[in-house]
Amino acid sequence: MSKMYYAETPDAAHDIHDLKVNLLGESFQFYTDAGVFSKKMIDFGSQVLLNSLDLEDGKTLLDVGCGYGPLGISLAKVQGVKVTMIDINSRAIDLAKQNAERNKVDVDIFQSNIYESVTGKFDYVISNPPIRAGKKVVHQVIEEAYDHLNQGGTLTIVIQKKQGAPSAKAKMEDVFGNAEVVKKDKGYYILRSEKI
Repeated sequence: MSKMYYAETPDAAHDIHDLKVNLLGESFQFYTDAGVFSKKMIDFGSQVLLNSLDLEDGKTLLDVGCGYGPLGISLAKVQGVKVTMIDINSRAIDLAKQNAERNKVDVDIFQSNIYESVTGKFDYVISNPPIRAGKKVVHQVIEEAYDHLNQGGTLTIVIQKKQGAPSAKAKMEDVFGNAEVVKKDKGYYILRSEKI
């Protein structure tokens, strides 16, 4: 069986796609490949997440599980945040680096198993967490975000109701002492917590 997109080194045969998409009112081009999440289009959850973020120019953002880079790259270009992007998947990281160059954005991209290789703190942490990796991984994304956020910083994630939005929200309340549903769209929940 082929390893999933959250594997460190996917073994799926390459199948490069060239996506041309409009995100946040700008045109982008992304290379995608087999063995990465949502290779044929920008998944709906990511689009809902993107459209619910209102970020301050010049602030720092960590994109956890960045895949081939649509979230971090488009936010760096359109909202002017200083973006760091991480993923466990080496193929996703290679694609994200190519896509950053292609879309002429300056972002920091490196391989990391969740926050393992991350240093420093950020104003924003965002994630479309790898649900198929299991609840433990999703909860780790939430729990460990706290230590990687500045005071007043926020964690924003997208998760489908049927794939555990209620338990993710409860986990966020547990860790941060607050969690709000910022938006609901077609079963996708955008959840946000603030480090107070």
